[in-house]
Amino acid sequence: MNYTDIILWPLLGGVLIGLASILYLWLNGRIAGISGIVSGVFRNEPDRSVRIVFIVGLILGGFIMGLINIGLFQITVDKPVYTLVFAGLLVGFGSVMGGGCTSGHGVCGLGRLSVRALVSVMVFLTTAVIVTYITEKLL
Repeated sequence: MNYTDIILWPLLGGVLIGLASILYLWLNGRIAGISGIVSGVFRNEPDRSVRIVFIVGLILGGFIMGLINIGLFQITVDKPVYTLVFAGLLVGFGSVMGGGCTSGHGVCGLGRLSVRALVSVMVFLTTAVIVTYITEKLL
């Protein structure tokens, strides 16, 4: 693995995430918060088809990048699937309950220089570090 790959792929990914967020805001007048987009699909919001296309694009984008980067990055998961599903549901529930998610606050909110987003990012990152420490080191 060369250092160009280590820098180029994450940079490209960040630029594409930023562009997608800007386009979503310009075209729909809404922040591209993934939890809000997904929950809107289940609530039958009027723009449901746009939300579904956005979600499909996220999944396809990840799949395509996985095909392009074969062998570049190795991801190993040492947790059972039920643990990952439970954790994902907790994150989704918490983000909807808290009125925003990591993508909405971390990408879009910080990009708009929102103080609320900055505080939210600081809280959820601190919580993530503490929970990871507890589950990995103390349990």
